[in-house]
Amino acid sequence: MPESKISNNQRIAKNTILLYGRMMFTMALSLYTSRIILNALGIEDYGIYNVVGGIVAMFAFLNGALITTSQRYITFGLGKGDNSNLRVIFSTCILVHIILALFITILCETAGLWFFYNKMNVPEARMGAAMWVFQISVVNMVVSIMSAPYNAVIIAHERMNVFAVITIFAALIKLAFVYILLISNVDRLILYAILMLLVQVIVLALYIWYCKRHYSEVLLTKKLGKPLITEIAKFAGWNVWGNLAATLYGTGVNLLLNVFFGPIVNAARGIAIEIESGIMNFATNFLMAANPQITKLYAQHNLSEMHTLLFRVCKFCCYLILLFTVPIMMETSTILTLWLKTFPEWTVQFVQILMFIVLVDAMSRPLMTAAAATGNVKKYQAVVGGLLLSIFPLSYIVLKLGGNPLSVYVVHLSVYLVAFIARLFIIRPLISLSIRQFFVSVIVPCTIVTSVSYGIAYLIKSLMPVGILASLTTCAICVLIVGIVAYGIGLTTRERNFVNEKAISVIRKIKK
Repeated sequence: MPESKISNNQRIAKNTILLYGRMMFTMALSLYTSRIILNALGIEDYGIYNVVGGIVAMFAFLNGALITTSQRYITFGLGKGDNSNLRVIFSTCILVHIILALFITILCETAGLWFFYNKMNVPEARMGAAMWVFQISVVNMVVSIMSAPYNAVIIAHERMNVFAVITIFAALIKLAFVYILLISNVDRLILYAILMLLVQVIVLALYIWYCKRHYSEVLLTKKLGKPLITEIAKFAGWNVWGNLAATLYGTGVNLLLNVFFGPIVNAARGIAIEIESGIMNFATNFLMAANPQITKLYAQHNLSEMHTLLFRVCKFCCYLILLFTVPIMMETSTILTLWLKTFPEWTVQFVQILMFIVLVDAMSRPLMTAAAATGNVKKYQAVVGGLLLSIFPLSYIVLKLGGNPLSVYVVHLSVYLVAFIARLFIIRPLISLSIRQFFVSVIVPCTIVTSVSYGIAYLIKSLMPVGILASLTTCAICVLIVGIVAYGIGLTTRERNFVNEKAISVIRKIKK
């Protein structure tokens, strides 16, 4: 194996370990914090925070588009070694984020307020508190928007240790703030929104401090190239369409559930999304370590190595997600009871179907990175965004026809599967991808590992007695089953050798 390839694999492995260490810590804190928040706010206020904050988040598709844009152009510039242009790229990103922040504020204070007063299903007694949450969420969104370019610089330089430290620190602050929530005598819903805003402000300050101290490109310049602004604007424009689709099938579906069923179902969805987000973090952290390498390999015109890395990342994402979705599917009710003690109706069903959705989503994300690396995202975003956008109207139709809350996720999963196939055929000409090779290298092993793992886990579950200890034992066995099946069937000989080498390396370090 070439030295550069070994170096890239080692860098990805090292960054992945750092990010997983960060994630395991923050996830444990998040699960504990969520339980305290639910108890402190109550189910109704918890649902109100989710849906009201969701109105502001509905406009965050613009921010999501520019985050992707910032990361792509800064990483691409580093991959080409174009250091002289990095300062111009960063300054351009800051400018468009400022414009975006103003635009989203105007949208929230006009269309957002109209929806709040005319369409929201909020108890009359909590309308005042809900309005405070709305306005604080707007400010929170602005702060988040301005954090994105600095975050993109850290990720592009692959300084995952810095990213890990800042997010762990933020999680600890959030936990401390939640304890303030418990001992307070003021309206806890409003106080919670204020405390979450303070967390975001602290994170922005840390990003700015670190980037200004370590990276020369993080200095604003007035020399903004018009061609670059036009190029970034076009790239961002098509990403806006893709993120609009994501917003409507995410936040939009949440609002539909509120209109048709009320805040209790929103609380159930909020809990399910919390679990989904926690699991997706495992794939996201791995992707965060791998994405810069995918973009840099494309910038260096090394398509062969890019394909190999892309196949490996898609496959590993699937196996990582299975480690968690299989035991959760087997013991959903027990896990929710241990975590929350009590939970709203529909929570179990929401969690279970989201496990399949998150599996498809995890395997799709490397394809998004590959498309973004080319800079040619027009067709990709138009087609895939259009498909995902259909989730919202299809969900509305199903609910109008009398569908229950779970029906919107059946629509969601069905469209996701179609979109996954569409992604493959769209990126094929962009990066000279072989669909046949992708099928053989990714789809076949992932399908086999998924089917075998779920089959064995279901058999184990049916043989175990009823009880908490039996359920915990089942979860542990399920994780072991996925690991053994993925290692024995799902990896190539070279991949197993790489895993063995990294495992031996870690064991040696622990012994020292």
